[in-house]
Amino acid sequence: MSASSTARRIAATALAAGAMVSVAALPAAAHDGDRHRHERVEISRVQADSPGRDNRTNRSLNGEWVEITNNSRHSVNLDGWTLRDSDGNRYRFDDYRLGGRATVRIHTGHGRDTRTDLYQDRRDYVWDHRDKATLRDDHGRTVDTESWGGRHHR
Repeated sequence: MSASSTARRIAATALAAGAMVSVAALPAAAHDGDRHRHERVEISRVQADSPGRDNRTNRSLNGEWVEITNNSRHSVNLDGWTLRDSDGNRYRFDDYRLGGRATVRIHTGHGRDTRTDLYQDRRDYVWDHRDKATLRDDHGRTVDTESWGGRHHR
């Protein structure tokens, strides 16, 4: 066998191996892109038990909250998105845009909505010691969930 035919065979083998590595890497890269797209808005923190006595005052109600964080650089329109607990209590975002790399805190009680704080305007507690918060987009798709306190009935 000549040196040139051996070189051609080695080159062909190297090209074929490179093509196989590229094909194998494609699904992983595509999957990573999907994962990052879904994780850009998330439930970042939960304060399910307001500090102090549970006396249903507005101050106590607003001591329980859920934080939603946008991890992307671009703002996200949350209009029509919902935040639910395991018992079916639902808060619907209305005409709210969460800025890039920003966080909003959704309080249970009454208050004046701002860029960083929204209020459910409830007169009773929502988040139990064992509960699950579910964030859904305006198409009803689950964006993120956060559970705490052990077993849940859902």
